[in-house]
Amino acid sequence: MSYVIGIDLGTSSLKGLLVDKEGKVLITKSSEYELLTPQPKYSEQNPNVWIEALDIVLKEIIEAFPEAASKTEGISFSGQMHSLVLLDANGTPLRNAILWNDVRTSKQCQEIMDKAGQEVISITKNKALEGFTLPKLLWVKENEPTIWEQAKHFLLPKDFLGFYLTGNKQMEYSDAAGTLMLNVEEKMWSESIAELFDLPLGIFPKLVESSDKIGIMKEELAKKYGFTNDIAVFSGGADNACAAVGAGIVKEGMGLASIGTSGVFLSYEQDGKEDYAGKVHYFNHAIKNSFYSMGVTLSAGYSLNWFKNTFAAEKSYDELLGNIDNIPIGSDGLVFTPYIMGERTPYTDSQIRGSFIGMDARHTLDNFARAVVEGITFSLNDSKILMEENANKQFARIVSVGGGAKNSKWLQIQADIFNTPVVNLTVEQGPGLGAAMVAAVGLGWFATMNECVEKFVQYKEEFQPIPENVKKYEQVYNIYKEVYAATKETSHRLQALME
Repeated sequence: MSYVIGIDLGTSSLKGLLVDKEGKVLITKSSEYELLTPQPKYSEQNPNVWIEALDIVLKEIIEAFPEAASKTEGISFSGQMHSLVLLDANGTPLRNAILWNDVRTSKQCQEIMDKAGQEVISITKNKALEGFTLPKLLWVKENEPTIWEQAKHFLLPKDFLGFYLTGNKQMEYSDAAGTLMLNVEEKMWSESIAELFDLPLGIFPKLVESSDKIGIMKEELAKKYGFTNDIAVFSGGADNACAAVGAGIVKEGMGLASIGTSGVFLSYEQDGKEDYAGKVHYFNHAIKNSFYSMGVTLSAGYSLNWFKNTFAAEKSYDELLGNIDNIPIGSDGLVFTPYIMGERTPYTDSQIRGSFIGMDARHTLDNFARAVVEGITFSLNDSKILMEENANKQFARIVSVGGGAKNSKWLQIQADIFNTPVVNLTVEQGPGLGAAMVAAVGLGWFATMNECVEKFVQYKEEFQPIPENVKKYEQVYNIYKEVYAATKETSHRLQALME
């Protein structure tokens, strides 16, 4: 039996999966690292901690499964998007990586939109937000001129690992789409954006497909880890693209509802012609010549985590949600908006804050718990509705992953609010499995990613929308949508008082 390794380079840890040709995950190993927050709004990491974590994980995989030393054929990556790694002429990082959740670049985002907002949206399909790479480059250029003068290349995190393993620098399209510098439809760096913001074309890496082989693992590294044969290294994909692959989102009519700390509603897009005018993110997929659209809820699972820790710390999540099916739809007139850290889609408003609307003396902890679950799902539904209204999307099935897929009551609530069948995965391995699938396709184990999905991805349960519940939720959702406009000015004024 031959194997591939999928590496998921996350914000707090690096995870490695050893997978066989049947799609069975044989071993998982992970290594954590710290987030650096030197001052408010800053979020950074030293790229060398990713290398250290990779070294640990690969060694542990072979120690735990010795057969992998001689029978692993390929490795690929999933990585946190947008985070800026600046390299000097020798390929050495010039500073800590500025991460996707760093928000120091509000000024640069405003300048981008003021100077060329419509052109940027037209070319990149996205509007400037603090998370993207272009504002980070402009921040370094403006605030760290000595470092900027030495900068010869930029990469994203997983591409830095690919460079480490092979000595070759490149970036694939699904991650490049998150830089705000790629012509998403034409699949090339935008020279006009580079010229507009005075960025030298020489710092842009070569562009490749996700399943392209970028080299062979360096001999000294293979020996250090314990591999005894050549290991082909494939470019990989952005974390959301790989998560979509690992959940089987590889054809029209498929959507993904991912509820982690943040929430994502993602839709497969075939032709790249859809025009959302920046209302949702629009990126190249890890599947050749395919795309995906994506809306983001900033505080999805985090809202439930906050609620539990604040009001029911002694309860497990199962206990907290154990009685929500005894509470009527709409939580007996209680609505929660999950804007406790601002919101991304559909409002892009960092100053809005969450609300419980309709509280009265008869409401219990169970009412509030159900309202939080419903509010998180309503926020994801905002993104689904945007896709349906702006691109005539029709969803035949939504795959639920993350915290929302671990509770059958919540899965039924998703099916009812989305008015679409919802399924969960038999085994959920996230972006790391998607990275392994990219390697499997790159090696030629499968002719297409769709063939790989047929072998690697299995669904567990299906939850059908219940018509009477759908009608009730439509009424509650319409009220939910009114809360943002009703609380926006008040939220902004309250935030201003704290500055």
